[in-house]
Amino acid sequence: MATTRVALIQMSCKASTEANLAKAVARVLEAAQGGAKLVCMPELFRAQYFCQREDHALFATAESIPGPSTAALSEVVREYKLVVIASLFERRAPGLYHNTAAILDHVSTAPDNIAAIYRKMHIPDDPLYYEKFYFTPGDLGFLAQHTSAGPIGTLVCWDQWYPEGARVTALKGAETLFFPTAIGWHPSEKVEFGERQYDAWQTIQRAHAIANGVFVCAVNRVGHEHGDVEHNGKTMRGPGDHTAADGIEFWGGSFIADPFGRILAKASHDQEEILYADLDANEVEVTRQHWPFLRDRRIDAYGGITSRFLD
Repeated sequence: MATTRVALIQMSCKASTEANLAKAVARVLEAAQGGAKLVCMPELFRAQYFCQREDHALFATAESIPGPSTAALSEVVREYKLVVIASLFERRAPGLYHNTAAILDHVSTAPDNIAAIYRKMHIPDDPLYYEKFYFTPGDLGFLAQHTSAGPIGTLVCWDQWYPEGARVTALKGAETLFFPTAIGWHPSEKVEFGERQYDAWQTIQRAHAIANGVFVCAVNRVGHEHGDVEHNGKTMRGPGDHTAADGIEFWGGSFIADPFGRILAKASHDQEEILYADLDANEVEVTRQHWPFLRDRRIDAYGGITSRFLD
């Protein structure tokens, strides 16, 4: 049975947006040379995670889609006949920005081989994750994309906690779900809460794999970041005094799970890695035959799911 090799690029991010893009292109190239046909980058890989504070100057780091990042990545996509998922800070129009995943496919004739985009639907607003200041919620809904490497769906970070997003994406035909992510520990909380936080993050996504009979690929960044950004010759320094107690320690731990929720591959918590797995599409069929959750759904009884709360 033919398989598709998937690669997840677990990387650290410097302050320089140019350096991060160059690293991303080099890692995609390395993954392609390692046999991957479907490659996913972590969330907002072109910069350190800047949402640790609210700063209007940081809107200057957003880019159009297509734009500089997709142009650079599309060269590798075309040469090696790839599908690449790139998570970007999208400038859609003056004053309108999204956290967007672009899906580049070598068979697409669109500019920069962009076959589709997905705009992050769930936008968090928590200490050091002030995304509502920057991003408008997605207006494209949950999407499945039939690519040259198979039917996939892309959700982004905070989306990964919501069963509804994974379910709808699977119902639209996705057989592999990708979750580009930027998530980590607050250093002051790591000792007390770190293990249970990572375990919950992995568990909820493995549950999406089981409930929907799909592969799940979650890719995170690593490194301790304060949100420093260098862009177009301007340096924007992150909050805090830049001690070990400040910022976010991104916990890595990228992983790939099969439709039964088993971990096929898992990365470390503190090292840059390219995580590979060979996915057999037949496993989706066989798993769903033996665990027919989609068959036995009571769609006549789920009307309340669209209510905020059933008082």
